[in-house]
Amino acid sequence: MTMTEQKQGYLAASMAYIWWGLAPIYFKALHHVAAMEILMHRIAWCVPTVILMMWILKQPLAIRAVWKNQKVFWALVLSTVLVSNNWFIFTWAVVNDRVLDTSLGYFINPLLSILLGVVLLKETMNKWQWFAVAVAALAVAYQIIMLGQVPWLSLALALTFALYGLVRKQTAVDSLNGLLVETLIAFPVAFIFISYQLGQPQSSFLNVGIETDLLLMAGGLITATPLILFAIGAKRLPLFVIGFLQFIAPTMTFILAIVVYREPFNFDKAITFGLIWLALAIYIVDGLIKRLRRRKAA
Repeated sequence: MTMTEQKQGYLAASMAYIWWGLAPIYFKALHHVAAMEILMHRIAWCVPTVILMMWILKQPLAIRAVWKNQKVFWALVLSTVLVSNNWFIFTWAVVNDRVLDTSLGYFINPLLSILLGVVLLKETMNKWQWFAVAVAALAVAYQIIMLGQVPWLSLALALTFALYGLVRKQTAVDSLNGLLVETLIAFPVAFIFISYQLGQPQSSFLNVGIETDLLLMAGGLITATPLILFAIGAKRLPLFVIGFLQFIAPTMTFILAIVVYREPFNFDKAITFGLIWLALAIYIVDGLIKRLRRRKAA
C-alpha cells in the first residue's frame, strides 16, 4: 500500500468518525419531530441516497446475489433489526437531551464487543482484557448504586451496535450493498408509516415547514456518507488504527453534551466516565504491547 493510499485512509476514517461525532447537531435540529418519524424518514431516504452514491462510485449492485444466498439475506434481516433499534435509541436520546448517555454507550461498545466475542465466538481474552471489562462493569455498577438507576440507554446503544458489528463481520457482503439491502428490508415499514402519518396532525413532514422537510429528507445523506468514508478508511488502514480512531465520535459527543448542550455532569457521572476511560486505556495499552511484540517476533 502506498503512502498516498494510507493518507487517504486516515483522512476518510477520521472524517467518518468526526461526522458521527457531530451527528447530534443534526438530530437536535429535529428536536420538534418524534424520534420514530425521524427514524422512518432516515430509512426511506437512505435507499435512493445509497443507490445514487453507488452509481457515482461505480459500485455494482449485489441485491440479486444477496437474495440468492439465503444465509446472507437472513443475516442482513437480523442486522436490519439491530441497526434500526440502534438508530432509534440514539435519535430518541438526542432529541430528549440525553447526548451524554450516547457518549457513554459508544465508549462502552468496544469492551462489550470483546466480551461478545468470548461468549458467542469462543474467542479468548488475556488477563488485561478481562481486567478492562471488569473495570467497565464496575463503572456500570457504580452508576446503579450511586445514582439508583441502570444506564439502560447507554447499555442498549452499546449492545445493539456491538451485536450489529458481530453480525455484519460474519456476513459476506460489502458495506454499501449491505446498507442498501438493510434499508430495502426496512423500507416497506417506513413507507407505510410515512404514508399513514401524512394524513395525521402529528406528522411533521409537509406540515411544519420546508426546513423540517429538507432535514428529514437529508437523513439518507447523514446515514450513508460516514459509512462510505469508513469503508474507504477500513480498506486502507490496519485494524488497530481503526480501533484508535473509533474513540473520536464518543469524545466529540461528550464535548457537545457538556459544552454546547449543557447537560448535567456531576461527580458521580465523572466517576462513571473515569472508570470507563480507565478500562479503555487498559484495553488500548494492552493492544499496543501485543502489536509491538508481534512486530519484534516478525
